[in-house]
Amino acid sequence: MAFSILLLGTQITVGGAQKVLLSQAQWFHARGHSVTAAFFYDKDNLRVQWASDNPFPVIDLGAWHPQRSRSLNLLLLLRGLFRLWDLLRSKKIEVIETFTPDSNILGLLIARIAGVPVRIATHHGYIEGAYSWTNKLHGWMINKGFAQRLVAVSDRVRRIAIAEEGIHPEKVVVILNGIAPITSNTPRAKIRHRIHNALGMKADSLLVLTVGRVTVQKGHTFLLDAIPKVLERFPNTVFAIAGEGHLRDVLKDKAAQLGVAGSTHFLGARSDIPDLLFAADVFVLPSLWEGLPLALLEAMSAGLPVVATRVEGVESMIVDGENGLLIPSEDVEMLSSALIKMIDDAEARARYGDRNRTLIEERYTIERMCERYEDLFRQIFSQEKC
Repeated sequence: MAFSILLLGTQITVGGAQKVLLSQAQWFHARGHSVTAAFFYDKDNLRVQWASDNPFPVIDLGAWHPQRSRSLNLLLLLRGLFRLWDLLRSKKIEVIETFTPDSNILGLLIARIAGVPVRIATHHGYIEGAYSWTNKLHGWMINKGFAQRLVAVSDRVRRIAIAEEGIHPEKVVVILNGIAPITSNTPRAKIRHRIHNALGMKADSLLVLTVGRVTVQKGHTFLLDAIPKVLERFPNTVFAIAGEGHLRDVLKDKAAQLGVAGSTHFLGARSDIPDLLFAADVFVLPSLWEGLPLALLEAMSAGLPVVATRVEGVESMIVDGENGLLIPSEDVEMLSSALIKMIDDAEARARYGDRNRTLIEERYTIERMCERYEDLFRQIFSQEKC
């Protein structure tokens, strides 16, 4: 049975939730479903590109503008909500899946008013800076049937939804994120050469990469504190931080103060993450907490060894000494020691990378994830029609 599906996010920007949304949209479209991807606003002016790159409509609801006044944004939001209602009705949407707290709350409200029979919210983990009242409202809406199910991307996220938002346990199901394989038609050696040249790296340098929003959650400050000790042992090591966020300037200043600015590159938001992964030698994830980080899945798919903090969401993926090294969060000494150990052992890097690639191919694929969503759609649709 084919459905008319709307996948709803908040911002058109480069991020984990957006990658999951677009990956699902591509898979559902290929399976014969009628798919529309919609967002409340186009943060980075990417809608035209995304619409050109994909075989399904990508719609900007125009419900917000970062440079507009609060009063004007309220009017834009009301207009955007009406556009969403009209979209749901005109396309006769049968399934809506929402991907962020804002799209969960606003999208599910409008979807219920519009009479969409299958309403799925998703929860990707604790959101830094979220208001407690939005968590309570979100929990109340799920319990009251604005969504028939909340999908959590890990067991930890499920526990958060139940404990902190008061969502009834039977309303929450776990579906692990999946990704498309990280591949390229260009030889890996050629990609590596190009990226290393762009970063001004020497022939014997190794690249340590991290990918993620530049926020407190991702623990970049502890990575910077660990770098001097790594450079004492391996002075040609280069560190790259790919991602944008409000702490970027603060961290750049800290890198200068630590004397590591010459070995540390802040790359900002990048559209070539697969190439960066293929060019890297080690992936590091110093997070303070996680749900099920998409960046980690992509790094593993690219065959990279991992140094990461022992936080839930990462522990389910990395086993210390088997496919990476785990260290306590906020422990600079342990982080620097683990990075030195990984850089110093080429054989372990190759072994961990091979195991990571195999793990992703066996357990964390787009097919596995989307088939579970598709089954959930059918189950709820059947129940609603009874």
